[in-house]
Amino acid sequence: MYADVWAWAGKFRRSNKNIGVAHYRIATDLKQLLDDVTYWHINKTYTADEIAIRLKHRIVSIHCFANGRHSRLLADIVIDKIYKQPVFSWGATNLSNDGKAREKYLKAVKDADKGDYRLLIAFARS
Repeated sequence: MYADVWAWAGKFRRSNKNIGVAHYRIATDLKQLLDDVTYWHINKTYTADEIAIRLKHRIVSIHCFANGRHSRLLADIVIDKIYKQPVFSWGATNLSNDGKAREKYLKAVKDADKGDYRLLIAFARS
């Protein structure tokens, strides 16, 4: 059942996709993101929720792996393990299905694309 997944799990993608940076930039952009997150954490630049959500949002824009569904999990791990706060509920629904929750989520992501993270943070906690 997992044979196709485990063959590439943990390996950076080696081709360009319709989302994400060029494949040869993945390692560099990921290092920059992690350096930024470290700076935000040390300097308390943003709240814990905003740091986790900014990390989630930017890692999607890098799109390190063939499957991009790890970003919400990463935000949950950061908020739980580093900040000792409850994980996000992400609208308490399956975002893979079309519907009002997915529409709200995509609107929030588009706002975050423009630098406004308020709706995405609110959605993550809804």
